[in-house]
Amino acid sequence: MPAKRLRELLDRAGVKYVCISHSPAYTAQEVAASAHIPGWEVAKVVMVKVDGQMAMAVVPANRKVVPQDLREMLGADRVELATEAEFRDRFPDCEIGAMPPFGNLYGMEVFVAPGLAADEEIAFNAGTHTEVIKMPYREFERLVEPKVLSFST
Repeated sequence: MPAKRLRELLDRAGVKYVCISHSPAYTAQEVAASAHIPGWEVAKVVMVKVDGQMAMAVVPANRKVVPQDLREMLGADRVELATEAEFRDRFPDCEIGAMPPFGNLYGMEVFVAPGLAADEEIAFNAGTHTEVIKMPYREFERLVEPKVLSFST
C-alpha cells in the first residue's frame, strides 16, 4: 500500500493515478524493469543537503545527480549527497530508499531534472520497494511545485 501521506494527498486532490505492484526492487533501474516502465520515465529520488538543509533531487532512473551542477544552479555554498543515516527518520511512513518525490509532505524542497518535467507522466516509488505510482506530470507539478533545474548526467 502506498505511503499514507502520499495516498491521502493524491486522493484529496482528486488526482488520477495508477498504483503498480511489482517484485521487490531496490534501485531505480530495477524498479523500472520490474514495473515494465521505461527508465527515463521512473523518477529516482536522491537526497541532498543544500547548505545544510535536506532536499530532494529527482532525476530519471537512468541518470545521476551532479552535486556541483546543482550547487551552481542554486547559487548555494555547498551541496552534498546525504547519507541514509541523515534522512531515514524524515520518512516514517516509507521504506528506506523508497520515498516518493513529494518533499512537500516531508518539509523539504524538490528539484526536478528537465527530462522528467518534459514527459507527460511520471512514475515513482510509492513508499515501498514493491509499489510504483504513475500519474500525470502536470498533477505532480501542481502538488509539489518543484524547481526544474539541470543537474544530472
